[in-house]
Amino acid sequence: MFLRLFSLFALCVSFTAISHAQEAQTQLPRVRISAGMYQIDTQVAQTPRQREIGLMFRKEMPETEGMIFVFEQPATQCFWMKNTLLPLTAAFVADDGRIVNLADMQPMTEDSHCSKEPVRFVLEMNQGWFAKKNIKAGSKLGGELFAKRR
Repeated sequence: MFLRLFSLFALCVSFTAISHAQEAQTQLPRVRISAGMYQIDTQVAQTPRQREIGLMFRKEMPETEGMIFVFEQPATQCFWMKNTLLPLTAAFVADDGRIVNLADMQPMTEDSHCSKEPVRFVLEMNQGWFAKKNIKAGSKLGGELFAKRR
């Protein structure tokens, strides 16, 4: 009897861990970023766990929102879309806010999308947002994250 109860308990704990792992993170700290005349309300993923989950499991994201991934040191950053339901564009951003390169990423793929030079920031937006606003590699983003690094 004890073994059955223990097995049932272990199954419940495993199920709970799986369901928590599949929840979108929507309560991260936020910061405003400017891209030319446009304002972006970004969630900040700065811990290893927050960066690992990123925008996974999200079913929608408002047009003026995004997520910025903040790393401790500039490095070649590579992203993929495992468990990510939304098509996204990643902007790989230097310390001064300059967009190094952009990469369109397809949902639920494991293709690697990397920065063309070492960066500390990666901003993910709904796919097409940058193109619609005519924001390209070389454009500058503004905001407190980049001002601190100058």
